Amino acid sequence: MKIIIDKLENPIVINLLEEHLADIAKHSPPESVHALNLTELKASDVTFWSVWEKSELLGCGALKELNSKHAEIKSMRTANAHLGRGVAAALLAHIIKEATRHNYQRLSLETGSTAEFKPAHALYEKFGFCECEPFSDYVEDPYSKFMTLSLPGLK
Repeated sequence: MKIIIDKLENPIVINLLEEHLADIAKHSPPESVHALNLTELKASDVTFWSVWEKSELLGCGALKELNSKHAEIKSMRTANAHLGRGVAAALLAHIIKEATRHNYQRLSLETGSTAEFKPAHALYEKFGFCECEPFSDYVEDPYSKFMTLSLPGLK
């Protein structure tokens, strides 16, 4: 697996993101969908990665800076053909490492709260994330689950 910073120009990556948005829309009402669109993922405060094995896209994810001490994970997605291969775990470990390298003190995320999101909850919990109150501009929402991880400072 190779994880690279992605400029979001490859149609294969764009298709995976469109699949991600469509899938989320199936499980949450529009006002509860907080996924970033392609334009938002290209913003200067977002770093987007794609995961590859040779020429095959395995998954993607992003890190959005909320402020100098706090960042948010966005757009975590594994391609359906590669579920269960450890793609999301490898990418999450990479994002945590990058967040630590940037000296963020806290890494948070918003994900769905319904049964379809249980595998994501388990992955984040495995990495030490715990439930938290809404952060940044989020508000309480029955379709959202908020999680956070305190990061160690660099020595």
